[in-house]
Amino acid sequence: MTELLCIGNALVDIFIEIDDSLARKYGIIEVSQHISEETAELLLNEKSIDFTNAVKSSGGGGANAAKIAAMIGMNSTFIGYVGTSADNSLDEYAVFFEEQMTDAGVNVQLIKSVEKTGICFVCNVNGETRFAVSPRAALNLNESHISEELITSAEAIVLDGYILGRRSLVQHILLIASRRGIPVALDAASIFQVKSKAEDILTYSRGFPLIVFMNAGEAIAFFNTVRKSKEENMKISDREKEEIIFRDVCPMLKIITDGEIFPIIVVKLGGRGAVVVAGGNVYHEETFTIVPRNTVGAGDAFCAAFISAWIRNKSLSECAALGNKVAREVLEIPGTQIKNSKLKSFAKTLQR
Repeated sequence: MTELLCIGNALVDIFIEIDDSLARKYGIIEVSQHISEETAELLLNEKSIDFTNAVKSSGGGGANAAKIAAMIGMNSTFIGYVGTSADNSLDEYAVFFEEQMTDAGVNVQLIKSVEKTGICFVCNVNGETRFAVSPRAALNLNESHISEELITSAEAIVLDGYILGRRSLVQHILLIASRRGIPVALDAASIFQVKSKAEDILTYSRGFPLIVFMNAGEAIAFFNTVRKSKEENMKISDREKEEIIFRDVCPMLKIITDGEIFPIIVVKLGGRGAVVVAGGNVYHEETFTIVPRNTVGAGDAFCAAFISAWIRNKSLSECAALGNKVAREVLEIPGTQIKNSKLKSFAKTLQR
């Protein structure tokens, strides 16, 4: 039986360094944006970028969660859409994605598309990280690919927050999971996703066995959107965000969670640990701060570790503590390109 089923976009993360002029040339001007397949191909053929030595990693929130969960000893499965070559074999990025996931111990179920495998360019633009995503084949995943048998074979499910826009797919998964009492972990994915899907997240939280993960900025955006409050300036310190979380956001989350097992709402505070709101109570699990080499994938690692501990009947405090520890390991490397040996010790923590 699968312990953790992860559903989402199958992407390959490519870490590159570009300057402002090249970023403008390819429209990479926001912290996060989609780019067309044509733009992605032009960028891949950009002669001024050394792709030979660029770090690559399997990516996508759901895939990252499945990968990290497998590395800490969980039986995890990932399902997603990838691309093919002219002969209907997996294209080079799909092969790379499958190899990385399989090497981590994930049971990979890949559906083939005539489109190419999705790519996320993680761009270092003069010290600022910008994401340029061309989802391509990943967008083809829909409810017809997610059978009831697949869902009910799992003890818990992780949904990539970037599939929230595919409402029929999300509702299909939530309805089946709810009937069987299977908890669903949903990472909010980005401030933009929260602003556009806050009402959906709130509705799902009230009707389904949901565990919602947000970072501090996303939690504040959720609060402002639901309450229709004035938008906070996000160019504030982590300490100031934390103050807003405890002063304004947590009281609202206590009301949302009061009296029920679900939803459980987890706010990731980075170097300040995590806040868990459940049953109308607030728990703060602190950690120690490190200087991150790269933050990509750390939130997914936290989610994977937290839900893995939940499956293994750990307390909320223990779930958050393990999330903090595993995320801290991922901060040391680009994406989830981490060696199995680095996370092997955490499997002992999860032993039943």
